[in-house]
Amino acid sequence: MRRALLPVVIVALGPIPAMAAPSAPEPTATTGSQAGQPPAPAGSGQTFTPADFQRFAPRNAFDMLVQVPGFQIRDSEQLRGLGQATGNVLFNGQRPSSKADSLETQLARIPADTVTRIEILDGATLGLPGLSGQVANVVFSARALSGQFAWRPQVRTHFTDPLLTRANVSVSGRAGPIDYQLGLDNSDAARSGAGGATTISGPTGQVIERRFDIWNTHYDQPKLTGRFVFDLPGDAIANLNLQYQQIYDTYDEDGLRRLPGQADRRRTVLTTADRWTYEVGGDVEFGAGPGRLKMIGLRRSSREPFAQTVIVTYADGAPRTGDRFTQLGRTGETIARGEYSWKMLGGDWQLSGEGAFNRLTSAASTGLIDASGQFVDTPLAGGSGGVAENRYEGLLSFGRPLSRRLSFQLIAGAERSTISQTSPGGLRRTFVRPKGSFSLLWKPSDSFDAALRLRRRILQLDFYDFLARAFLNDDRANASNAELRPQQDWSVEFEANKRLGPWGSSKLRVIYRDVQDYVDVIPVPGGEGVGNLPSSWAGAIDWTSTVQFDPAGWKGARLTSRVVLQDSSVRDPFTGEQRAWSGFVDRVIELGFRQDIPKSAWAYGGDMEYNHVLPSYRSSQVDRLYEGPIFASVFVENKNVMGLTLRGEVRNIWNARSRRQRTFYEGLRNASPIASIEDRDRMIGAIFSFSVRGTF
Repeated sequence: MRRALLPVVIVALGPIPAMAAPSAPEPTATTGSQAGQPPAPAGSGQTFTPADFQRFAPRNAFDMLVQVPGFQIRDSEQLRGLGQATGNVLFNGQRPSSKADSLETQLARIPADTVTRIEILDGATLGLPGLSGQVANVVFSARALSGQFAWRPQVRTHFTDPLLTRANVSVSGRAGPIDYQLGLDNSDAARSGAGGATTISGPTGQVIERRFDIWNTHYDQPKLTGRFVFDLPGDAIANLNLQYQQIYDTYDEDGLRRLPGQADRRRTVLTTADRWTYEVGGDVEFGAGPGRLKMIGLRRSSREPFAQTVIVTYADGAPRTGDRFTQLGRTGETIARGEYSWKMLGGDWQLSGEGAFNRLTSAASTGLIDASGQFVDTPLAGGSGGVAENRYEGLLSFGRPLSRRLSFQLIAGAERSTISQTSPGGLRRTFVRPKGSFSLLWKPSDSFDAALRLRRRILQLDFYDFLARAFLNDDRANASNAELRPQQDWSVEFEANKRLGPWGSSKLRVIYRDVQDYVDVIPVPGGEGVGNLPSSWAGAIDWTSTVQFDPAGWKGARLTSRVVLQDSSVRDPFTGEQRAWSGFVDRVIELGFRQDIPKSAWAYGGDMEYNHVLPSYRSSQVDRLYEGPIFASVFVENKNVMGLTLRGEVRNIWNARSRRQRTFYEGLRNASPIASIEDRDRMIGAIFSFSVRGTF
């Protein structure tokens, strides 16, 4: 199912990486480098060669990297513009210059037979400002034309149409001085659904209303991508990234409402959010004076129509009623960035400058069914207008080793941004904010390293939050707020990695964020809307481990685990009480097991994920919405069926549900009597998946 992203302090919590397929020893790291390949920084980490992954029958670089014990892919943070590196994967020593592609998508386009090695390095030693902790450098070289494909259909037992369109195909090769990768990807396609009863009760427990609803979604996002690497004269190199994506997104819900003493009514909801987006980006790097100059450019644009309609019909023949909300948004982002890097005073220096220009224009309206049974639309007050931000930043970084076991990196600078809103009541405001970080890496032995980082972050705004919006299916709305500011924080991050030899590895991350201008729902003129709270904090402990059982005689078996404990605090803008962040995930447990049967192509296993979601808050309601709390699955896989990898999987064997508990108050929450309580319990059902992957 396609679930909303949960606001987690550390990263978006994805599934546990697929377990490995041992019929040979687990991957073991070597030091040094392959002949003819650039060496890794001295003493900086581990190197995995293709032979280490042979038993997994990998099709691409992603299949290889997820098998590295203890390493977890972490996508770049969605901060402002391009900025400095924040992800933990490099490609031939370079950070990706695309914002739209996830690291998984980029890795999946690299055929496994082109990968020379994967280096697990210490980020602070690489001379790339912004990196900290473990970083994977995927070293690969293009060869003759080759291709790969995957098809992952899925069938659910209840409420949902079959998913037959989830697939991807890519080709790569080299033509003269140009390496290229071309891909068509719809791997995020989904069909979701659930159905069941909802009870609306009064403050004393009396039943006010009974409901039975079924919802389902159709989601496809075919994306056409191209990446080109140009070997230019001398030591110059250039990259060009092209992407076009068409998104088809439909949600429909059909429900029966029964109220004591009243005629039954049927309620239907239809939401469509079909849209398109494109991105063109690239960079060129060359020697200039004592260092190297890299120039980066990116242009993104999208057209984002949205429509939601709610219609109620009555069993006694009364005229139907209905509401409609429509919105048409157009967004654009243009970024120009320059980086000059050189060596001096025994370390790596970089001076960078960036200009980023973001735009949104949007028009919104609401409609009601009139006496003739037709919708009559009127502009939504505060829902139309435009938002623009012009932002400039400059940063200077310096990093160097202090000893054989200790190194540091310092980044300092500032950004200047001007935010303008063109809707009625709009403002033009200019801000100057400091930015930067300090990182310290300690590596007392080859099997243990630790990194400490202090940094100043400024997060990206959702420009739609400036404007009024209606959420008809939830019976709520946001008023416009021209005073919205970007969220900022001071973050302290600690990461420790311990390699356990043939037994596996373990990693601990501890994060604390002191947040200013926290973004939440607050009182604004005209009601409530998205705004800022002056201060809050959040902290997290994230512990991941990989245990391999080959040393104990259980060949080919491994267990991965992840435990995340989080806490947060903010002063509620309506009641003044201290509470957690809205919709915060405060506990996560993930377990995954896989055994690849020795001397065979067969593997089996399963995984489990538990998460605990806290409520969201508005002026007159408390709303806890979640799925689960436990999702579990089992699978069986054969890695060589006429050269293909086939996998069958059954998900949701623990009968996770779609749940909602919502409390409505007659007025201000916690200062007024309870008006009603909503208790939703919907079935999701078992999910059967199949996949076939191959090369050509």
